[in-house]
Amino acid sequence: MRALREFLIALLLVVLLVPLLSAQTTPAHWPQFRGPLSSGHAVTASNLPSEFGEGNNFVWKTNLPGRAWSSPVFVDDQVWLTTAVEHKATPEELEEMKRDNTNREGLSSFSKVDLKALRLDRETGKLVAEVDLFTVTNPPVIHSLNSFASPTPVVDDKHVYFHFGTFGTAAVDRKSNAVAWETQDYPLEHEAGPGSSPVLFNGLLIVNCDGCDQQFVVALDAETGEQVWKTDRTGKLHDSPMMKKAFCTPIIVQRGGRDELISPGANWVYGYEPDTGKELWKVSYGQLGFSNVAQPVTDGETFFVCTCFGKSKIMAIDFSGDGPISEDNIKWDFSKQVPNMPSPIVIDGAVYFVNDRGIMTCLDSETGELHWQSRLRGGFSSSPLFADGKIYIGNHDGEMFVIEPNKEELVILAENTLDSQIMASPAAFGKTLYVRTAESLYRFEESQ
Repeated sequence: MRALREFLIALLLVVLLVPLLSAQTTPAHWPQFRGPLSSGHAVTASNLPSEFGEGNNFVWKTNLPGRAWSSPVFVDDQVWLTTAVEHKATPEELEEMKRDNTNREGLSSFSKVDLKALRLDRETGKLVAEVDLFTVTNPPVIHSLNSFASPTPVVDDKHVYFHFGTFGTAAVDRKSNAVAWETQDYPLEHEAGPGSSPVLFNGLLIVNCDGCDQQFVVALDAETGEQVWKTDRTGKLHDSPMMKKAFCTPIIVQRGGRDELISPGANWVYGYEPDTGKELWKVSYGQLGFSNVAQPVTDGETFFVCTCFGKSKIMAIDFSGDGPISEDNIKWDFSKQVPNMPSPIVIDGAVYFVNDRGIMTCLDSETGELHWQSRLRGGFSSSPLFADGKIYIGNHDGEMFVIEPNKEELVILAENTLDSQIMASPAAFGKTLYVRTAESLYRFEESQ
C-alpha cells in the first residue's frame, strides 16, 4: 500500500506541477536549483538508499577544488557545479590592499578569488573540465554562512549557465567546455555575497538582482547574453540599505493559461510576465522581510513564500484564478520557527520545513494548521529533497537525515554522516542520490 500511495503522490505532483516544465527547453535530469519542477521533488527517483556513507551504498566521491555551496545539476553523462578558489593574501598584499581601498569597508583577507565551472563524469565522478570564468581581485567580505559561488547553475540543450551575482554571469558550451559568452554588466552591493540562482524560460536567462544599493530582475538572451528586459522593484522598502537586499531564486508557474514569474524580494513578492518583465502584481509581507534566501514552492494552486530575516513567517497565497493577485489572496500565514534560509517543500497536502536552528515543522497546506514541530540536530542552510517517498535534508555538521513524510509526528528513518558540512541541496534521479559537502561530491546507490 505504501508503494502505491507514493506512486500516486508522484503522479499527482507531475499533473499539478508540469506547467513549470514550460520554463525548460531541455530533457536534463536535474537542470536547476531544486530540480526540474523547482520544487525539491525528484519524481522519477526510486530505490534510493536511506543509509549511506563512504562504506555503505557508495558509488564514488570526488574531492572538489575551492569552496562553494552551489548544488549539482546533471544532464546526459555530465555533472556541473561551480566553485570559488580563494587565494589568501600575504601580509604585503594586505597592506597594499588597505592602501588602495582606504574608503572601502569590509575588505576580505583574500587577494583574489577565481570563479570556475566544474564538469564531472556522471559514471565515474572524474573531474573532466575546470573552466575559468571570472577572477575577482580584492574581493569583499561575505557572510560566514555564504560562499563566493553559492548560486546553482542551470542547463539547457546547448549551454550551462553560471551566475555569481555581482561578480558576473556566463554561459559554457556543454560539448566543448568553451565559454560562449560572459557579462559583468550588473554590479550590486550584496553585502553578504551572492545567492540567487538563475532560471530559464523560452530562451531567457532570468535572475533576481536585489542588492543594498539597487533592486531589479533582469532577463538575458540565453544564446548571446544580451539584455532582453530589466524591471526595477517597485515596492516600498525600509530606509536601511541592509534591509533592501534579498538572495531568493524565483519560480515560474502557469496561471489562467499564461506563464508567470513569482519572484520574492525584500518586503514584497512579485509576479512578472517572464517574456517581457512586465509587473503583473505584488503582495506585501505586511512586515519587515529581507535577505530572502528560501525559494517559494507551489502545489499547483497555492504558492508558499517565506519572508526570511526579520521575524520570518511563511505565507500561503492563492493563485488559482486569473485576476491580479493581492493581499486578499493570502489564505494563511504561520510564524513559529519558520526558516530564513532552507526552502519549504510540499508533499501530499502538507508543507514541511526545517529552520536554520534545526526545528522541523509540518503544516496543513490548505489551512496552515500545525500538525507537529520537532527538533533535529545542528544548524541548516540547505533545502530538503523529496525522493523515493523520503525527505533528505543535511546540516552544517555533515549529517543527512532521512525522514518519512508523516502528518502525525517526526519519523527519522536514518541518520548519515559525511566528510564535512552540507550547505548545498541534494539531488536525485533514477536510483542515484547526489550530495555535495564542503569538500566533495558524493554519488550513492542502493547496493545490489
